Amino acid sequence: MERDIGFWSAYVLCLCMFVVGTTILVLGRKIYVDRPPSGTIVADAFRVIGIMIRERNTNAAKPSWIAENGRNRTVRWDDQFVEEVKRSLIACKVFLIYPVFWVCYNQFSTNFVSQALQMRGHGIPNDLMQNFDPIAIIVFIPILDFVVFPLLRKCHIRFKPISRISFGFWVMSLAMMYGAIIQHVIYTRPPCYGQPLCDASKVNGEKQGNDIHIAIQAPAYVLIGTAEIFASATGYEYAYTKAPPRMKSFVQSLFLLTTAFGSAIGEAFVPALFDPAIMWVYVGLTIGSFVSGCIVWLLFHKLNDKEDEMNYIEHDVVARPDNNTEGETKA
Repeated sequence: MERDIGFWSAYVLCLCMFVVGTTILVLGRKIYVDRPPSGTIVADAFRVIGIMIRERNTNAAKPSWIAENGRNRTVRWDDQFVEEVKRSLIACKVFLIYPVFWVCYNQFSTNFVSQALQMRGHGIPNDLMQNFDPIAIIVFIPILDFVVFPLLRKCHIRFKPISRISFGFWVMSLAMMYGAIIQHVIYTRPPCYGQPLCDASKVNGEKQGNDIHIAIQAPAYVLIGTAEIFASATGYEYAYTKAPPRMKSFVQSLFLLTTAFGSAIGEAFVPALFDPAIMWVYVGLTIGSFVSGCIVWLLFHKLNDKEDEMNYIEHDVVARPDNNTEGETKA
């Protein structure tokens, strides 16, 4: 559309998609669960965290703990709300690693597009290859949901969130490694070798890429899409299931905030985005994503064993066996 009609047509297409989505959202508003705004939940959550920090005890904000220890403090929440905040904090700690994932993920719409321009397109636009990412997601999600995960459950293997997140980081590491290999291969091919798009590549006045087919990029996008399924989708799941019912949107926003940090970190690599140094950027991202996956596993793999307990936040905390201080962790 950009080539044959104009850029305006591509923007109109995007506008139509947003109009359709917004229309569906408005028409279906009566079937959604819409909690009325309370105005104090987020503020109360920060007050709870402040008390935990001052007292160096994750139970210190509970009304029961305050009463037992003779503290002259009146609070507006109950023990259950403190438990919910604690679970939200656990999720937020996991989110701290995600900026590294987003730095790698952003390559599919930035540097990978530039990399495709350094290869022979054979009529394929250099920005078309990134469509393999959503295609991979559409294809693999049903396979995982209806084949792989049920098979794992039959084998009594539960692929819990922390395991999926770590695996997603490792798959992303493979995608970046593949990108580095492609870049190396580009530098070994004529006519420009280590300086793609040089004057020697001109054909009919237009610069062409080195002698390597653009389709070789497809596996990199498939790997990125697979990494999204495991790390990104599970991150959204973790943010939703660990957040209190009244704070789900806020915790989700904190997870999305990690994408902003990822973009900011990506800007730090801009000075190194030139040939042939960019190959080493991919190498660095490969190492960073792999190490980050290992960190997630080493620091948080024990949370897999507490997954069912941590998701039990809708019920009254008084009825639970770990009520108040028994069996809880102190900061």
